[in-house]
Amino acid sequence: MSVFRITVPVLLLASAACGAFGGGGAVELGTMGAAAGSQWNATLSSPAAMAGVVQMTGTASMAPSPDSTRTIITINLANASPGGIHPWEVRSGECGATSRATTFGSRDEYEPLEVDSDGRGNSTVTIDSPIPTTGRYSAVVHASAENYQTIVACGNLAAPTR
Repeated sequence: MSVFRITVPVLLLASAACGAFGGGGAVELGTMGAAAGSQWNATLSSPAAMAGVVQMTGTASMAPSPDSTRTIITINLANASPGGIHPWEVRSGECGATSRATTFGSRDEYEPLEVDSDGRGNSTVTIDSPIPTTGRYSAVVHASAENYQTIVACGNLAAPTR
């Protein structure tokens, strides 16, 4: 018996077993429990004015709590100085905006980012406000509690698409 006569039936059986010819439903993927189309996402980077001083990167996201009454915000920072402690927040407006921005929730709800020995820091907070459905928001990382006016990383949160 030739290899062709053995290979073809084996491939047909394997394809049928894997559902290649079946009408199985589509697989739906979610993002860590957030309802599809409800999560805001940002990519963080240091402002151009900080070039040569720091070059932090990272991500941030906002998603509704399971009961949709609160907002869960997560931030991940990389390439920061080991041992650093950075206040952060989500606020109205975009990075670099000159208008007066307001913090989403209360500043007291945001635990400072503590940077580990690899230059990484992350934090997750739950804000006692429902997730916004419109507007412009940014995730902002400040140099320190003493140097709060200096922003060392920022990212505009992209609204979810529906």
